[in-house]
Amino acid sequence: MIRLGLVCIFRHEPIKFRRTTAKYVSSLGLQERLPFLSGLILDNISSLSKALKYCILNGIGDFRINSQIMPLKTHPELHYELKDLPDYQQIMVELEKCRELCKEHNLRTTFHPDQFILLSSIDPAVVSKSIAELQYQAEFSELIGCDVINIHGGGAYGNKKDSLARLRRNYELLPEAVQSRLTLENDDRVFTPQDLLPVCNDLDIPLVYDVHHHRCLADGMSEEKATEFTLKTWNREPLFHLSSPRLGWGNGNSRLHHDYIDFGDFPESWRELDLTIEVEAKGKELAVLLLKENLLQAGYDILK
Repeated sequence: MIRLGLVCIFRHEPIKFRRTTAKYVSSLGLQERLPFLSGLILDNISSLSKALKYCILNGIGDFRINSQIMPLKTHPELHYELKDLPDYQQIMVELEKCRELCKEHNLRTTFHPDQFILLSSIDPAVVSKSIAELQYQAEFSELIGCDVINIHGGGAYGNKKDSLARLRRNYELLPEAVQSRLTLENDDRVFTPQDLLPVCNDLDIPLVYDVHHHRCLADGMSEEKATEFTLKTWNREPLFHLSSPRLGWGNGNSRLHHDYIDFGDFPESWRELDLTIEVEAKGKELAVLLLKENLLQAGYDILK
């Protein structure tokens, strides 16, 4: 059965997540900062609850949570602990409600941190910041029941072999709460499935197979083989990514995402799988619902 996933935000529904900047929070007095952040986080958890309920009502079985739901949590000067927030007790109550909602309705949640998460970086400071961010997301994952924190391999820095060796070493520095959720995703510029699968197999890290990225950055491995080998890295329901190029294939930059999914871009080899597929399309919930309708019409077994 295929479980379709919605990514972070909405195109049409009036469900919004608030953001802020370090510059603005720095401008607040010391007595104002934590109340401001606390209120913002409560608003975002309320929006998260609405997002989860939307997914449940519309048969969308997975929701990727915005990494900035607790903004500046790991900022070097403005960082904070949840227990220090004025609304800490209410925040914990509302998060538990979200967790129970997901559990009751078999709704999966995931994280996909921002691009600055680089475990393969040559800069120790970047690695340290990356680990701190992953620890925050693991902390939030524990509270919400999220089972995936997905990252890319990072940059090659002139030598892919050395870069992956650093990733391997830095993975060992991660706490168990991060390691148990961490996944790697092939990207469209540096690391292909063929590059990452040995790392995933050696370290027991699941691979999130992005077929669009693979089509942009081919490695001689077929989509069918990449799918087969990727499935073996998972000890729970696999998570894959699907998107279509904005201008179609062979018409300029194929990396840019379309508003919707071209049904022809759905791999035939995925049809009979038990699988979560996050839809990375600019149409957001509209794209997910249209793909779901197309799959149902074609006789696919879709989680409803």
